[in-house]
Amino acid sequence: MRIGIHGRDFQQKSSRFMEKVLTWLGHYHCDIFVSSKFQKHLNPRSRIKRHVFELGDDLRHLDFFISLGGDGTLLESLTYVAENETPILAVNTGRLGFLATTNRDETEEAIDNLFKRNYRVDKRTMLKLVSSPKLFKNLNFALNDFTIMKKDTSSMITVHVTVDGELLNSYWADGVIVSTPTGSTGYSLSCGGPLVYPESENFLITPVSPHNLGARPIVLSDNSEISFKIEGRSKKFLVSLDSRFEVVDDSVKLKLKKEKFKAHLIQLPGQHYFKTLRQKLNWGLDLRN
Repeated sequence: MRIGIHGRDFQQKSSRFMEKVLTWLGHYHCDIFVSSKFQKHLNPRSRIKRHVFELGDDLRHLDFFISLGGDGTLLESLTYVAENETPILAVNTGRLGFLATTNRDETEEAIDNLFKRNYRVDKRTMLKLVSSPKLFKNLNFALNDFTIMKKDTSSMITVHVTVDGELLNSYWADGVIVSTPTGSTGYSLSCGGPLVYPESENFLITPVSPHNLGARPIVLSDNSEISFKIEGRSKKFLVSLDSRFEVVDDSVKLKLKKEKFKAHLIQLPGQHYFKTLRQKLNWGLDLRN
């Protein structure tokens, strides 16, 4: 079996944990492939054999992919596997973690379940950006969200949003977020967007600090094609896909639709979206008790 691993931004105290992960995998005599970013955090004197890959390398041969970090690390891991739809086990070594739901102290058991095939796979819808000029090279997809934001000015911008050729609204705001159901617990949530169950087959449009308080989040079918035209005092704007961003001007043409491939996220026994919401949002807890 071939296992890929990616991790980033580790503290020094995490080095022992990373070596343990490699040791646990070594017990199964699998081939281990690590990203060059992750390789930098590993002990160069380690005797555990591993291969190093770079972003853009062909990783179709991998059976599984392990993300060590937080939600941001998982989103970055997706840029490595992309259309291969390699199942990803996301281990949370950070803080909140809506997507990385396997806790650090559960890692050894999680790996054991992986090799016993004791898991299920959640297939999550992703966004695809079509733009002119082309942006983000071959990484023009996102699991969480796409955003348009103001840049270099305190003035609001105007984002004209069209859905399937019909004008939806001209948002006068700091920006606009389009998220998947998976991304509904991210930036969209902090801007007043709703929580959406991952299998709902929707896209969400959420304005960021709109000038008109009547501008509310809206839920659309994920078969919709969403186009944008941007105006503002500044001629430069920020657009992002998950944690990646680029600077554009008002001549750029932007359109979003559903990506053909999906993110395959491994869910272990006992894990469920509702359980994650209860834990991360402290639902059902009364601090008075």
